[in-house]
Amino acid sequence: MPSDTVDHALLRHHGDVDARPGMLDFAVNVQGSAPPPWLRERLAARLADLGRYPSAGEDLAARAAVAARHGRRPEEVLLLAGAAEGFALLPKLAPRLAAVVHPSFTEPEVALRQAGVPVARVLLEPPYTLDPSAVPDAADLVVLGNPTNPTSVLHPAEVIRALRRPGRVIVVDEAFADAVPGEPESLATAATPDILVLRSLTKTWALAGLRCGYGLGAPDLLARLEHGRPHWPLGALQLEAIAATAEPAAVAESQRNATALAAARTAMIERLTALGLHVHTPARGPFLLLHVPGGELLRRHLAALGIAVRRADTFPGLGPDHLRVAVRNEAAVDRLCAGIRTAPGRA
Repeated sequence: MPSDTVDHALLRHHGDVDARPGMLDFAVNVQGSAPPPWLRERLAARLADLGRYPSAGEDLAARAAVAARHGRRPEEVLLLAGAAEGFALLPKLAPRLAAVVHPSFTEPEVALRQAGVPVARVLLEPPYTLDPSAVPDAADLVVLGNPTNPTSVLHPAEVIRALRRPGRVIVVDEAFADAVPGEPESLATAATPDILVLRSLTKTWALAGLRCGYGLGAPDLLARLEHGRPHWPLGALQLEAIAATAEPAAVAESQRNATALAAARTAMIERLTALGLHVHTPARGPFLLLHVPGGELLRRHLAALGIAVRRADTFPGLGPDHLRVAVRNEAAVDRLCAGIRTAPGRA
């Protein structure tokens, strides 16, 4: 058992726990309920291949597709069973001190602490602007999200680069980067020896049940992460999904979706603000961070109405009056706003 006193169960809480089957789901950031038809067809066409092991050629083809998508080389790509696997592999880098920038996704901290790695939390205050000087000089591993879950803050790439120090590795969780039109602050194309970028296909392509992602970094850095992994760490369907969503047509589709999402987010901010809720802005991700007096009561009220929102007090630096809501379409937001209006104390 870990020797620290951090509540690991709280850190392992995720939005899917808040969203029971049948609820209107604002708690989980996946866009849509299933992959688009063309992607389902691609996956279905591979079902007949499940009787054989994935080949090295298929792995290389998927890595080559991702490399082409980001202007990298195939040897700079590590295919993962979701970005979460990338976090689980971080202890293999054997850091002496890991700095985790919060509020942010908690899985990296869990993985590091459970492996016995000392962790320093860098807690950002509103407006959650990244300050490189706040990171301990002794930290030889720094982990942050961009855009950040749950604050929806997009840090400038040059500020992230300012974290670089001799002997330090910077890990950037870009699970939601493809939800930002143009991906302006992404470091995915930067072939920098000390920066590791982790990406997920779960959110944009509604593939949470398939577990697909990848890491981008220097070959020697990826080799340290990959050491000791089992043979065939990804199956045929995962490899197919990664290759398919890296193709130019798929990237163009994701950018169209990102543009539509940005418009929906703007409209959602206006409606929630008009109800007297504090919405953290500027927001650039597919979710919004709310600060609401009596937030836990509101969450329970909405749950009783069949509407799931994400509690945010499980993110270090936030409290029970913080909630996270995914950006949804107008009809879904209608129901959310109606539910908020009927909450106790809001009549």
